[in-house]
Amino acid sequence: MRIFPRLKFRTKLNLGMSAILVGMAVLLLPLIGTMSANSLVEESKKRGSALAEGLSVRAVDPLLARDFLRLKNMVDEQSSVEDVIYAFVQDKNGFVLVHTFQKGFPVDLIDANKVATGQPLHIQLLADGSRRIYDFAAPVLVSDGRLGTVRIGLSQARIQMAVQRQLTLMAALFAGALILATSLGTVFARRVTARLGRLRAHAEEMLTGNLDTFSGPEWGIHCWEKQQCNTTQCPAYGETRRRCWYIAGTMCPDCNNEGNFQCRLESCRRCAVYRENAGDEIQDLAETFDVMALSLKSHIEELRDAERNLRDQQRLTRTILDVSPDRVSLVDSTMRYRGCNKSFAESVGMSLAEIEGKTDFDLFPEAEAEERHMAARDILQSGRRLDTQLMVEAGGGEHWFHVVCVPVFNDKGHIDGLLRTDRDISDIKRYENQLIQAQKMESLGLLAGGVAHEINTPLGIILGYAQLLQEDVDAGSQIHQDLAIIEKQTQVCKKIVADLLGFSRQTQSAKREMCFNNSVMEAVSLVRHTLELDKVEIITQLDDRYPIIYGDPEKLKQAWINLLTNARDAMAGQGGTILIRTRLDTPGGIVSLWVADNGSGIAEEALKKIFDPFYSTKAVDKGTGLGLSVSFGIIEDHGGDIRAESPVPKDFGFPSDAKRGAGGGGTVFEVNLPLDHEGPEGGEPEKE
Repeated sequence: MRIFPRLKFRTKLNLGMSAILVGMAVLLLPLIGTMSANSLVEESKKRGSALAEGLSVRAVDPLLARDFLRLKNMVDEQSSVEDVIYAFVQDKNGFVLVHTFQKGFPVDLIDANKVATGQPLHIQLLADGSRRIYDFAAPVLVSDGRLGTVRIGLSQARIQMAVQRQLTLMAALFAGALILATSLGTVFARRVTARLGRLRAHAEEMLTGNLDTFSGPEWGIHCWEKQQCNTTQCPAYGETRRRCWYIAGTMCPDCNNEGNFQCRLESCRRCAVYRENAGDEIQDLAETFDVMALSLKSHIEELRDAERNLRDQQRLTRTILDVSPDRVSLVDSTMRYRGCNKSFAESVGMSLAEIEGKTDFDLFPEAEAEERHMAARDILQSGRRLDTQLMVEAGGGEHWFHVVCVPVFNDKGHIDGLLRTDRDISDIKRYENQLIQAQKMESLGLLAGGVAHEINTPLGIILGYAQLLQEDVDAGSQIHQDLAIIEKQTQVCKKIVADLLGFSRQTQSAKREMCFNNSVMEAVSLVRHTLELDKVEIITQLDDRYPIIYGDPEKLKQAWINLLTNARDAMAGQGGTILIRTRLDTPGGIVSLWVADNGSGIAEEALKKIFDPFYSTKAVDKGTGLGLSVSFGIIEDHGGDIRAESPVPKDFGFPSDAKRGAGGGGTVFEVNLPLDHEGPEGGEPEKE
């Protein structure tokens, strides 16, 4: 376990100082003890030497006078010394004259230590089994020779005891110094670590997002107060949380605002404001933390503002792209998709996230992908934009797109992407084709109207002469039959001419107030017999309120007959049912007519063209393609509208017991005519 790193810094300081003191004690105590012991031994030796030499000097007179009592007293005086174990005097022959032993003199001691002639003293360490004794032998000298030898024994144990007491005292002093140093170190460490603890707490607050904490000292004087400065535009003016030397761009004339922080700080060290407010390293660290917190808070607020603006811009851009019906996509230089809008994602059937990183070959059929890929590569290489129109077959039909591809340049002017916009212009193309077709039809209508007008008179003459000639020949004769064929075909030609004149608006309308139901029933009565021969049943559901409209009965009757004839032709000779329904919508101001059949129905693509002139789904010899276009013109001339729907909706209410038709779903035509009309030249409408 890593115990030491987990200890508090204050504990580490105490342990460090204690370890230093203990280490010093361990190193110094043996050395000092040895030195003290040696010193005490030397002192003891010097003292023993002094005692022996002093006794030898004093013993001269008693020896010369043979006064042994006096000599005995001198020797006994040595026994009063604390660490003197024994003392005795020998004559020049080595015989012991006096001694201090109480239990008999140990004879082995006589020869244990001898001082040679000419030596002032000889010291010998002796051992008697349990004790160690320093034996000092000093000669008793007179001018004419040596009188004897003085021997004094000092106990080594007593010396060692003195040494031990000194070592114990020194250890006690070291222990006391250790306790005192530890106590003082604890106080010091507490003061230091308390400030560090505030810095740590400040740092933790910063980590948790609280940047409003303040760990630096609040005392001190600010520069604008010290300098009595009125430079309000200076960034340090009025600042209370940062020292002026931490603020860049200050306007103090004594400051060096050029260079980095260290350069500015060098100039600030000479300033009185700095000398008064500067502290130790921990204070500098705390003030640096405060500056960091303020700077971080300022940067974070700026980043949040930037993030908020960026998010708003992204949301706005995404909204604009998503609501745009155009297919917008962005590819990088490797021709992989890096972004697109909702319309593009829906066109390829993927989500926005799934499209990122894919290529054209992952999203489109091979032919279309190859075309897009080649176009993109050409733009990325050449830098030229592409502006063209393309036709794409999808969903069983043709779709036209206006394609704009532009290269995307980076800051260095290099192409690193391609922005492509595909705008669906199918409706515009269709309207364009319809306009072209309408122009063609207008020219054709003028031509047809002119031709019809020119041949209408000869046809009338041919028809008249054919009828007159029939009266001049016998009925049933071959000539009468031939004239009848001429009359019939002439009638067909006159109808075609009438349709052409109607299509070209060469005929005038004769509008008046008329009963809408009567107009419908007249048309039904005219075709009912013919349709019954073709096994077609007609069912009427007319509004019994008999709506009155303002219109041309003949032209409307022609329109109804065209609708009924087309419904009959939709049966393909298999018979069926035609349902005619009228309804008066008084609040809406319209009257409606529905002509529904259960025939083969009309394809969706053909349904868009059935009102175009000369367009027909019938065989070449079965129709001119003018019936519905003429009906469309008649209804439009009456201010109404006509539309078709195939198959017949299930909720239309087609009779379930009706005669079954071709089984193609049938078709229903809906005609809406307004009820309100003005009479000719604003007068009262002519009544039927």
